[in-house]
Amino acid sequence: MRMENIKIDIQKHIKDKKFQFFLKRILDIVLSLIGIIVLSPIFILLTIWIKMDSEGPAIFKQIRVGKDAEEFTIYKFRTMVVNAEKKRELDIDPTNLENFVFQSRSDNRITKSGAFLRKTSLDEIPQLFNVFFGNMSLVGPRPEIPDVVKFYPEAYRQRLLVPPGITGLAQISGRGEIELGKTVYYDLTYIKEFSIWEDIKILFKTIFSVFKKEGAF
Repeated sequence: MRMENIKIDIQKHIKDKKFQFFLKRILDIVLSLIGIIVLSPIFILLTIWIKMDSEGPAIFKQIRVGKDAEEFTIYKFRTMVVNAEKKRELDIDPTNLENFVFQSRSDNRITKSGAFLRKTSLDEIPQLFNVFFGNMSLVGPRPEIPDVVKFYPEAYRQRLLVPPGITGLAQISGRGEIELGKTVYYDLTYIKEFSIWEDIKILFKTIFSVFKKEGAF
């Protein structure tokens, strides 16, 4: 994939697929609302379990970067001890950004309930509210943290042309264990090849990936 040509291709593709992106938003609203209603008993049970397992709120809030580089608050079930972000700094090398990996297999900040939630990806379901509110989509590039985005080269910033997603091509290709360079490649490929049908296929593949617990920790 020639990075210098991707921006032109992606921008043209987004313009050409304007109606499909509109349908994508309608589907996001409908499916996220259904998900919130159907999963409400699980929301309650997980909230109780998390609060019994460790001190602190059940919902973890964090600033992420969304479409057009606008920041928003993402919601997740808390999987780490309170103030976990203050207990370890991210090791970001701007000169080697393509090899940066956000998650770690050996992280002593993860709680017992959090380990299960991460393995099953149940920690992500509060993001259905982000989708319903319009900060996110069901399918799209994962929303990045500002500390990483500030080092993005121009080619990487193209993944900010569409709303971020709960799942995406990168997630079904490796979830938390692939490097940023590969993640961006998958994200740009997804945007370039976007269609409603592709979103549906990614959603189904996500279900199988979660059940197999691939790349989740």
